[in-house]
Amino acid sequence: MSASPPSPLSGQVLRLVRWLLALGLALATGPGMASVLGLPDLLSARQPLTVEAWSAITWMPESGPAWTLAQARAARDGLRVPDSPRANLGVRRTPVWLQLTVQAGAVRDGQWLLDIDYPSIDRVEVYLLRDGRLEQQAVLGDHLGVSERPMAHRALNLPLRLSPGASHELWLRVETTSSMILPIRLMSAPALDRYEAAMQFYQGIAGGIGLCLAIYALAHWIGTRDATFLWYASAELSITAFFHALEGVGPLHWWEGSEWLTRNGGPFWVLVALVCGLGFLDRTLRVAELMPRVALAMRACGVVAALALLGFVLGWVDYRGAHLVGSVLGPTPILLGLPVAWMRARDGDRGALYILIGWGIYSVGIVLMALLLRGLIEANPVTMHAFQTGSVLEMTMWLRALGVRLEELRREAERGRHEREALRSLAHTDPLTGLANRRGLVQALEERLPRARPGQMLAAYVLDLDGFKAVNDQFGHDAGDELLCEVARRLQDSLRSSDLVARLGGDEFVVVADGLESDAAAQRIGEKLLDAVLRPIVVRGEPCRVGVTVGFALVPLDAHDASSVLKRADAAMYGGKQDGKSCVRRGAASPGLA
Repeated sequence: MSASPPSPLSGQVLRLVRWLLALGLALATGPGMASVLGLPDLLSARQPLTVEAWSAITWMPESGPAWTLAQARAARDGLRVPDSPRANLGVRRTPVWLQLTVQAGAVRDGQWLLDIDYPSIDRVEVYLLRDGRLEQQAVLGDHLGVSERPMAHRALNLPLRLSPGASHELWLRVETTSSMILPIRLMSAPALDRYEAAMQFYQGIAGGIGLCLAIYALAHWIGTRDATFLWYASAELSITAFFHALEGVGPLHWWEGSEWLTRNGGPFWVLVALVCGLGFLDRTLRVAELMPRVALAMRACGVVAALALLGFVLGWVDYRGAHLVGSVLGPTPILLGLPVAWMRARDGDRGALYILIGWGIYSVGIVLMALLLRGLIEANPVTMHAFQTGSVLEMTMWLRALGVRLEELRREAERGRHEREALRSLAHTDPLTGLANRRGLVQALEERLPRARPGQMLAAYVLDLDGFKAVNDQFGHDAGDELLCEVARRLQDSLRSSDLVARLGGDEFVVVADGLESDAAAQRIGEKLLDAVLRPIVVRGEPCRVGVTVGFALVPLDAHDASSVLKRADAAMYGGKQDGKSCVRRGAASPGLA
């Protein structure tokens, strides 16, 4: 047998883009090569050496009651070379035995380590023999807590006591409820340290991306209270947790000490992700608007997944049952959501388009994962991490869909603001002239009154037209309305842009001007208003003339609040009418007016 290829995923090449897109790229992990039977002898463990052992392994299934090591050795005639893809025996309902003969070379220092880089194997019994005698025995598997393992690593690792120059037999009894994916290697301690650092760094990057996406969504959920963001954040966190369970990072860093999660994390997080993913898609695609029956089916699948999750946690559903529910319902988000997403994308919905792109990427990963779990393709860095890479990219596309949802929420908020402003404007505006009405006038006065002081006074003018009834009687109410609109325009044209003109109803107007330095300045404004109205007005092609009487009061000289200043101005206006009309009068403070 020839020397094995260099080990993949060297720490020198684990950059983010390569990890996400091509985890199968490999570099040499150090000088020299290690060996298994038929390969060159094992060299010094000072160097980072790695041996891919699968090509030297023979195996056989266990039949009947559980075998002991002696029974397995007695049945060694049944050992055969694996005819399955490399490092993958697929789904096996019964335990299997693996055998490997190791010829140790000059092991001067350090240790050689057994590495099974698939943390989801339930139980592996390891037996190391030399000259037929049992030298070492250990148990590995994800049923053990981190503190119970021979080495506190994410994968299944065991230091091997190899005697220099001696031949050893390595027997492994493997039992698992998941697929028997068995990337078995012998590694020097430096090689394992380098590989584990690289793998955990990759998992940290992938987990960090997932955490950032979830935090982003949670922040928007807090701000908008839109459940779409909460569904996304929950789905992203559970998917990240699933892959960390699958890769052994979860028991090592997340839930160390939880035996239940260490054993059952895979199906548990899959069911959580399924429930949350269905909720996210239901809201993002607005399925019920297009296909109510599909929405009902999607929600029913979510309920089934939630019930299975609850039963799994309470012990009513076993591992295989939870795994079965997750496997059966796993494709439903795509199968049910695809026609809706296609229809939405065809109609120009960018969020649906991003979901379709994400599904396309994800589908590549899930197909590779399904083939891997069924034992149809070899276990290598690309096939073992394609699903995780596809999921990270899919969730990134889903984040873009969330961005579209955020834009929709902003547009809805903007429309709502405009509608509220329009309603507010209607409530504060005279429908005929477009001027402020009584409510708008009072609000404007309340805002301006606190700024009024000597040298910066506020004047409120009450204007009542003289002869308006005659115009109405002669030309009709439509002509009267036209005249009122013309008067409103003239009053506005006579004032500063900061001054306010309001119509209280009928032929009565109010003008508010502030920042006036004296009584004389206020009087001049009143006279301008008077002149503006007295000029002839053409109505329906006929010239007509109306007069106006103006009364005003000053804040803070004559009054201090809105009600009082309007009362004094109104009283001044009526006084002007009694004195002959078409004049300007000030309503100065007097004991007769409260």
